[in-house]
Amino acid sequence: MCVTAVESRPAGVALTPSPGGHRPFGARVKAFVALTKPRIIELLLITTVPVMFLAAQGVPDLWLVLTTTIGGYLSAGGANALNMYIDRDIDALMDRTSQRPLVTGMVSPRECLAFGLGLAVISTLWFGLLVNWLSAALALGALLFYVVVYTMLLKRRTSQNIVWGGIAGCMPVLIGWSAVTNSMSWAAVILFAVIFFWTPPHYWPLSMKVKDDYARVGVPMLPVIASNRVVARQIVIYSWVMVAVSLLLTPLGYTGWFYTAVALLTGGFWLWEAHGLQNRAKAGVSGAKLKEMRLFHWSITYVSLLFVAVAIDPFLR
Repeated sequence: MCVTAVESRPAGVALTPSPGGHRPFGARVKAFVALTKPRIIELLLITTVPVMFLAAQGVPDLWLVLTTTIGGYLSAGGANALNMYIDRDIDALMDRTSQRPLVTGMVSPRECLAFGLGLAVISTLWFGLLVNWLSAALALGALLFYVVVYTMLLKRRTSQNIVWGGIAGCMPVLIGWSAVTNSMSWAAVILFAVIFFWTPPHYWPLSMKVKDDYARVGVPMLPVIASNRVVARQIVIYSWVMVAVSLLLTPLGYTGWFYTAVALLTGGFWLWEAHGLQNRAKAGVSGAKLKEMRLFHWSITYVSLLFVAVAIDPFLR
């Protein structure tokens, strides 16, 4: 999962440290925090904590919530830092990534690598010692999948990169459930599937907006190699599957009327936006009038509301 601000600065123009190579301590701290991509992690935690409420069928142990949240941040932060280390060559050429710490020189590649590996080790031990080893294994698996499978193998080779690479972003759902129960459940699998089918129609609209960036560095995101019409059709297909999967929790007895109502309302609005994008793409609309970012922004609101409903539902049954 990715939540990224779109910058307006010309491609390849990066900020540089102050003259003489001086790197202020405060700026360095901010740079290391930036390596973890906090905005992305916020979204990952939105899918972790509510699942813990569902697994507990009420309020989970708050210490467990805190340790799971911290462990999740450390693990995802390590994955994101390693992603920046691997992608530092193309980040320097892309407009929206040219402020990243490795590009500006605020953090060196060696420092970034050590930081990412350190967080990977610390987070795994944190989960194992303070939560449970099942959660530790899932967190480490998510980190390795994101770094090795997505960043190193898929991202620069296939337009299906975000589809299968998105599996890493689904793992916090399983981690949240396993943290409470030390086991798995069909409820967790269904929510995993919701995020799996959510990820492509969440990210492809952003990719449509910045496809020139990806084309410049040879990353074959779907909007780079396919027309807006084709991309919009894929978005609609994944959106329908996502909404359908989200409604499986209730007939299987995991949720009640409140979650169902929220899933129907938010899912219905999502489909309205997705079909609107498809209609504009079919009509040949391009540029600002395509309004692809409306779906991108709604996708964040959608997943937030859906998982808040996951947390609230147990109290209303």
